[in-house]
Amino acid sequence: MARVKKGVNALKTRKKVLKQAKGFRFGRSTKERMAREALAHAGAYAFAHRKDKKNDFRKLWNIKINAGARPEGISYSKLIDALKKKKIKLDRKILADLAEHNPETFKTVVTEAVK
Repeated sequence: MARVKKGVNALKTRKKVLKQAKGFRFGRSTKERMAREALAHAGAYAFAHRKDKKNDFRKLWNIKINAGARPEGISYSKLIDALKKKKIKLDRKILADLAEHNPETFKTVVTEAVK
């Protein structure tokens, strides 16, 4: 078989890695070995934080719902309990959006749940 030199492929790989590491600071954007290491960590963090984002948003929704419910004289936990007992199936994302953007609608939901 003929001899195959891998210079073109090596350069292509190197360029690809450095292009992905563009915007990183110091040697991580210019040195191949450091860039590879940085990209490996970046990928791991991206995966983990995609999972964390779901928890972060749920916490935020809970805070918004509680902030909307307090002026109505009810706490977050009592509101959620009342909604479950009345079988009002609105998830926290929707409740938080109502509390933030449509307070009058949220107030109606709260009064229905508490009745």
